[in-house]
Amino acid sequence: MKKALDVLIILVGALLVAVGFNMFLIPHQLLSGGVSGIAMIIGYFTDYNIGFLYLLFNMPLMIWGLVSIGKRFIMISVASVVLTTWIMQIIPMNFVAKDSMLGAVFGGVLIGIGSGITLRIGGSSGGFDIVGLILTRKYDFPLGTILSSMNGIVIVALGYFKDNWDLALFSMLAIFISGKTVDMIHIRHIKVTAFIVTKHKDAIINKLLMIPRGVTLIKTEGAYTKQQHDMLMTVTTRYELVELKRIIKEIDPKAFVNIVETVGVVGEFRKPK
Repeated sequence: MKKALDVLIILVGALLVAVGFNMFLIPHQLLSGGVSGIAMIIGYFTDYNIGFLYLLFNMPLMIWGLVSIGKRFIMISVASVVLTTWIMQIIPMNFVAKDSMLGAVFGGVLIGIGSGITLRIGGSSGGFDIVGLILTRKYDFPLGTILSSMNGIVIVALGYFKDNWDLALFSMLAIFISGKTVDMIHIRHIKVTAFIVTKHKDAIINKLLMIPRGVTLIKTEGAYTKQQHDMLMTVTTRYELVELKRIIKEIDPKAFVNIVETVGVVGEFRKPK
């Protein structure tokens, strides 16, 4: 059931990105930024197929992602990029919004949602998403903000080569909206603290240390039963909370878990490799 849901999310994410490209940005010759933006610039000047360029330019980043992030991530990302390229060959490049600003706004929202839901299940829609995700594993920044910053050079290139700074500004608007939409969905930078009362502490600790994630063991006593218990405390991210719940439920379905949002963390906060 979980795998089927993931496949559906990948398909929907690819569809939204492809629609954002073909029906909102490309007809106005706007950019989505990053690798897809580079593919669009080349496509605008050479008439090469933008979808195939998007696939080609993503391949080196996919290999980097495989080395730096992991097999599951790269499998989802490859599926997303291939599906996006395929859907782009099917969906006609027609205007949905004749106004460039509307194209930028709605294109940015669709691409942001498509990228965000794919990131949420542990993959990416390719491009600078991969670079940004690798950076957020080492530095505590919102992913969408990183992506927007990295896309600046692509925007400047569009305005310069097209000699039309309106296109550059509208593209900047699309990328900004897309980045903010990603931040709303991909909540990796929001931390939570989980307090886990369990009778299977060793099994849960071993599993969490493999992620890796720091765990603190606290001895507790039930106020009513007077029984001694073990409580584990760990700080994680909202993005990884689903995986944490899965681990706990798999090892100890009867564990008591209290999850609270963490305002800030001082000291070492170990991020997954």
